[in-house]
Amino acid sequence: MTSSLKYSVALCTLIIVFVTYNIIIYTSDKAYGVVHLSKKAQQGENLWLQNNCNSCHQLYGLGGYLGPDLTNEYSRVSNQDYLKAMFNSGVKTMPQFYFNSKEKEALIQFLKEVDQTGYYPNNKTKIETNGWVTLKYKSPHYEK
Repeated sequence: MTSSLKYSVALCTLIIVFVTYNIIIYTSDKAYGVVHLSKKAQQGENLWLQNNCNSCHQLYGLGGYLGPDLTNEYSRVSNQDYLKAMFNSGVKTMPQFYFNSKEKEALIQFLKEVDQTGYYPNNKTKIETNGWVTLKYKSPHYEK
């Protein structure tokens, strides 16, 4: 076998393994880390996106920097009435929104389910001797 043929076989093998791996990982419903939001939380996520909340706020550190990261705001505040008031009244540079009660409930459910996905920042990590990082997770309980 010539060296160029060996190179071609090795390259084709790597490409096939790469494509197969990506198909399995990205098309599986049971992929690690996939979060399925309840219908109400999906409505809240749509409101989050339609009102461009991520231009000022972050989830898991991704988004704007004008407002606070809201990844764990639900468990930090633990007062739904306070959160509902914040949605409409705005504070400092936050604009005033006019969400109805159904929309506020959907936003609360979205933040609750985001909160259940884990901690941010996750300071309770353990680095193993083999380089593997073990993260502390929350046990999610989603609404149907």
